[in-house]
Amino acid sequence: MARRLAGHAEVSHRPANIPHVYVTAIRVLPELADRGWPFTIPAVAHVVRDGLRFSRPVTFLVGPNGAGKSTLIEAMAEAYGVDVRGGHAGRRYASPLPRSRLGTVLRLEMSEEQRAERGRRGRGFFLRAETALGVLEFMNGLPGYGDDLDKKSHGESFLQVFDGRFVDSGLYLLDEPESGLSFTSTLQLVIVLDRLAAEGAQVVCATHSPLLTALPGAEIFQLTAEGIVAASWGDLGVVEEWRSFLLAPETFMRHLLGAEPGPDRR
Repeated sequence: MARRLAGHAEVSHRPANIPHVYVTAIRVLPELADRGWPFTIPAVAHVVRDGLRFSRPVTFLVGPNGAGKSTLIEAMAEAYGVDVRGGHAGRRYASPLPRSRLGTVLRLEMSEEQRAERGRRGRGFFLRAETALGVLEFMNGLPGYGDDLDKKSHGESFLQVFDGRFVDSGLYLLDEPESGLSFTSTLQLVIVLDRLAAEGAQVVCATHSPLLTALPGAEIFQLTAEGIVAASWGDLGVVEEWRSFLLAPETFMRHLLGAEPGPDRR
């Protein structure tokens, strides 16, 4: 069952056999937050109040539109030094953008060992669905991106980059990477995420996909009107919604559209 995260002490520690994580927690010093947006979003207010600790190599942020998933992921990218429009660490898509209000005050907690590893060989990547196509076209021809992204479909471009760039240790921040992917392609992304975790990378992913969140061993946080709760896959609202639809699509649609057909739906 989903449970309230009252603070770091209540979050279970990862098993010893699970690879380390680069970012162990995110937090905001309360005195640096203000009363405006995005600090009014319940999930962001939760981070200001209690922080959010990561205990596994793959973490999913799940919730409805407007819950703050992308806001948190983008702020993490800013704090990590990755272009907020997307791409790999150390390379900017265009001129630097001013940091967001949350990105300016968000802090990533990392051990000294993890900071040293990041500087020595760590990598990072931010995939933002809204700007991904422009970023990938700009990166066309660079190592790991391929030479023909402009000739690929949305989903094909993503898969090519997953295969070519998602290969190093480091922090991978993904904002709705299932965008444009078919069911089969999403399964390929599941395999990529599992491989990254096994090879010592960390992934934090905002998603609406019940398929991605089914990755064994992943940590799931559900963003709600009350804040952030840790949840199991079967308790996610998105899973229940898809389950209800797939079990009886006709009944679901009759309820959605009304029992009696209108003049244009005979």
